[in-house]
Amino acid sequence: MASNHPSFGKIADDRVIIFDTTLRDGEQSPGFSMNLEEKLRMAESLAELGADVLEAGFPIASPGDFESVHSIATRFAKGGPVICGLSRSADGDIIRAAEAIKPAARGRIHTFISTSELHMRVKLRMSNEDVLAAVVRSVTLARQHTDDVEWSAEDGSRTDPDFLCRCVEAAIKAGATTINVPDTVGYALPEDMTRIFTMLRERVPGADGVIFSTHNHDDLGLAVANTLAAIQAGARQVECTINGIGERAGNASLEEVAMALRTRGNALARKTGIVTPNILRTSRLLATITGFDVQPNKAIVGRNAFAHESGIHQDGVLKDASTYEIMTPESVGWTTNSLVLGKHSGRAAFRDKLKALGYELGDNALNDAFRRFKDLADRKKVVYDEDISALVDDEVVRQNDRVKLTALTVTSGLNTRPMAAVKLEIDGEEQEGIAAGDGAVDATFNAIRAAYPHEVALKLYAVQSVTGGTDAQARVTVRFEERGKLVDGQGADTDTIVASARAYVHALNKLLVKRERTAPAEMAAAPAA
Repeated sequence: MASNHPSFGKIADDRVIIFDTTLRDGEQSPGFSMNLEEKLRMAESLAELGADVLEAGFPIASPGDFESVHSIATRFAKGGPVICGLSRSADGDIIRAAEAIKPAARGRIHTFISTSELHMRVKLRMSNEDVLAAVVRSVTLARQHTDDVEWSAEDGSRTDPDFLCRCVEAAIKAGATTINVPDTVGYALPEDMTRIFTMLRERVPGADGVIFSTHNHDDLGLAVANTLAAIQAGARQVECTINGIGERAGNASLEEVAMALRTRGNALARKTGIVTPNILRTSRLLATITGFDVQPNKAIVGRNAFAHESGIHQDGVLKDASTYEIMTPESVGWTTNSLVLGKHSGRAAFRDKLKALGYELGDNALNDAFRRFKDLADRKKVVYDEDISALVDDEVVRQNDRVKLTALTVTSGLNTRPMAAVKLEIDGEEQEGIAAGDGAVDATFNAIRAAYPHEVALKLYAVQSVTGGTDAQARVTVRFEERGKLVDGQGADTDTIVASARAYVHALNKLLVKRERTAPAEMAAAPAA
């Protein structure tokens, strides 16, 4: 265990560092791109959640990625989590990462190179000695810019054990303070994690002076299990994402790891700094920003995580919730009393409810949210917490969109050709579009295309209700594809057609971000650490 880490000082033996890579590895998922304001909002929420390290992006990938990392670093210039920038072993990558994290009160450079025989032969076309030299060179250069340097062995779980030990030893001698051994392709089993981390701690000189980190992908559904096994074998940093998002099948889920450590403290004997009541709102914020809903049966944050339908289960829960619930809903941010606001509620009560749900809005944002709440309360008999979260997220995360929906009129009916008219504000200028379609939704989408001409393939259109009842808000998800790029958008409203239009415009804005942040040709192969 490192006795004096440059960013954290003395770390207790039972403390696990939470390294959140939602903004980097998570954003590499198809359709998950975020614009700058969304990244900043997500970073602030992660900081409030208690994440110790935020991997904010891959600065060399594009000007947009550099701006995101630099802006987040600037936001935490006076304190907060460690802000980390990813880099390959190339000098240009490392220097760019150093420039991006420079404003942060605490900054880290995370550099990596593949170490498995397969990756070295096929991807890098480098020998073992070439890779070892690159490890030393990259870590040495990174240490010239910051005292906090993390080195990763990409595809570490499939690396020859002897060579992995040599690479880790070289990285430590060059000045790395954190050593990460990722299961990049989700191939490992828990016993592999136990073997790898036990071996490194026992065999590598200087291992007791660094933090060992684990980063697991979920291709076999074992990311969280592998993470817990690594912790038990001595890893003291966990690399994870909110809702488990990430490339392919995703990463280890932050909320699942944090709650496993809290709930099974008797067996795992480790703790984190995560403020667990903030988990749900952070999960929902990410879902709103990315346009990807959490599946109902998702552990901790799925809407069925604390639901009971079986009569036997219901009977047990009514007598004592602990019969079927191993943690309380409140411990992760669920509320049991959600029916509290209506059309007669005032601004003070609304502000208090927002605070209870974890929202801190400025005056302008509060006014906009309150206006939408009043509109919603006039249309609904009952306003639930989920309704409020949906409308606030829908309003706040779109404030900096280039394209905004300002008006929509739809005519539809039996034996009537559906027509839609929309007004959009595009970079501050108003545009109008009118179109017919095969149904009200199709007409609405055609009208948006008429107001803002573009060509995309609509791959998904899905509607679900935020709460129950015929007056429930609808949450609509749409997915676009353009030249292989996938983006999802979400919108919420009691009118399904309005929600559909909001979702379409949200996806369109995310597509514009995707276009702006297209990586240069040399970055065609994204990192997979």
